[in-house]
Amino acid sequence: MAAPLVPQFTQGQLNSRSESQTVITEQITSYNYRTGYSYSAAGHNVETVGDVPISPEATVTNNQTVGGVSFSWTSPKLETKPQWQVVNPGASWSITESFLAPGLDAVTNVNRTIQTTTVTESQSVFSQ
Repeated sequence: MAAPLVPQFTQGQLNSRSESQTVITEQITSYNYRTGYSYSAAGHNVETVGDVPISPEATVTNNQTVGGVSFSWTSPKLETKPQWQVVNPGASWSITESFLAPGLDAVTNVNRTIQTTTVTESQSVFSQ
């Protein structure tokens, strides 16, 4: 025959503590592409030869898909670039033409580490 078991304490306390640590390391690389071109001209005592637009005509030179994104490279038709002539011969003059072609514009690299520590503490107080 079994006798009932009766605890011999009247109160107590249970303390519990757990700690976990997570480390996430990320490397993010971003590529920015310029899919069009830029043409500019500046100067003094010059003008275009004939009645032509200042900007050359555009032409699509390449179609491409990267990572599910489709895009086209647009370049100028250089044969349609304005030709320049001096307005007042013998006077000072200047001309500056700038052309920025389509292509890779910038690469951004981000390297980061995220470290997280989680601490859980609990306390149970009991009595009879």
